[in-house]
Amino acid sequence: MRLTFCGGASEVTGSNYLLESKNGEKILIDCGLSQGGHYAEEENFQPFPYDLKEIQAVLVTHAHIDHVGRIPQLVKLGFRGKIYSTPPTRDFAELLLLDSEHILGKEAETHGHEPLYFEKDVKKTMSMWKGVPYHKMFQIGGFNIEIFDAGHVLGSAFYRVHADGKSIVFSGDLGNSPAPIIRDLEPLPESDYVLLESTYGARVHDEADTRQKDLMDAIIGTIRAGGVLMIPAFALERTQDLLYHMDNLVEGGKIPRVPIYMDSPLAIKLTKVYRKYHDYFNETSAAAMASGNDILNFPGLHPCLTPEESKAINRAPAPKVIIAGSGMSNGGRILHHEMRYLSDPKSCLLIVGYQARGTLGRRLQDGDKQVHIFGVEVQVRAKIRSMNSYSAHADGPHLLAWLEPRRDGLKKVFMVHGEEDQGDYLARKVRDELGVAAEVPARGQVVEL
Repeated sequence: MRLTFCGGASEVTGSNYLLESKNGEKILIDCGLSQGGHYAEEENFQPFPYDLKEIQAVLVTHAHIDHVGRIPQLVKLGFRGKIYSTPPTRDFAELLLLDSEHILGKEAETHGHEPLYFEKDVKKTMSMWKGVPYHKMFQIGGFNIEIFDAGHVLGSAFYRVHADGKSIVFSGDLGNSPAPIIRDLEPLPESDYVLLESTYGARVHDEADTRQKDLMDAIIGTIRAGGVLMIPAFALERTQDLLYHMDNLVEGGKIPRVPIYMDSPLAIKLTKVYRKYHDYFNETSAAAMASGNDILNFPGLHPCLTPEESKAINRAPAPKVIIAGSGMSNGGRILHHEMRYLSDPKSCLLIVGYQARGTLGRRLQDGDKQVHIFGVEVQVRAKIRSMNSYSAHADGPHLLAWLEPRRDGLKKVFMVHGEEDQGDYLARKVRDELGVAAEVPARGQVVEL
């Protein structure tokens, strides 16, 4: 087999890997948007480094836009193969891609580009997309493929691909198990090679069981100060995890009753998909839903679907809590709230997810005291807090533990989906502690397996 790292190499976004058999059959694993200071970076408008008509299929690990964001562009430009993922990922991806089409269109117009794709391309994409349950074996030409639970977001997967007498695992994003709602990451099956995400390869997260307490402390602290708690949150998984813990806190009487606004039309729609696929939940959450306890709703929660409902939040007096996208503050309704409240020393911005280089969220996390939002300079006087216990990515020790049982059979591990320092650190750990060959590939690098 021949493997080409077309994206997601020494970078966190833009995952895209080309796998070719000795007979010349070609499949892609993910085809994501590269993101940074803009929702879509300039490189997304560059041609794909392969002939789209030669690609037989795309395997999708999960629905985050840095893994699926360019698939409709593939279709628009001539891809006519099949697309595979779990059923929840398919449903999530449709909503996320339609939402992105609007944002991408605006950015393309601003920078003088034709839009990456249009709504009709998303509809065509979904007609080519097939849902596959976990552990089902299927075949694409000479590739034999099996799908496993990655524990990252609902329906997320990693793939084991067999061809030419060898096997390779594409990790996608691996979860920070145990998670509040979804099942745990499954063990690594026997394989020769692994593409391993390294988003937090050099880091150790706070204990997962501190999530609810840390969230409670942030809410109570902001309420006592009389401010506004702003939480930039990814619409998929992070928002639902927050709702799960807020449900526990509200129903358990552990926080004062204040209005909590879910100011994200996309998150509202995605949460409905969660309810559809509650059979993918972990045992505890599935049992709660089956008993009639909606773990994603509680008294005092205000979903804000329309622009008018969003604007009405401004008229509600503090204290209050606002959950809004985007999760890296590089677009979406959270920007309006940050523009309004970042200068308020009584308020707090709670960062609960990864912040890519170049994003407003990263600058705020790094301590910038002046930022520009919609062209207006904003003084940052609000408290900025980060909680890495909410990360949906496995940390360095977790990633090593996932590999360790298969160390004797592994020929090589490739660190992907991570900034270079994270990948380099994790590669050294794999070599030194597990005795397995490991490297951090460069974008465009080709490897013969």
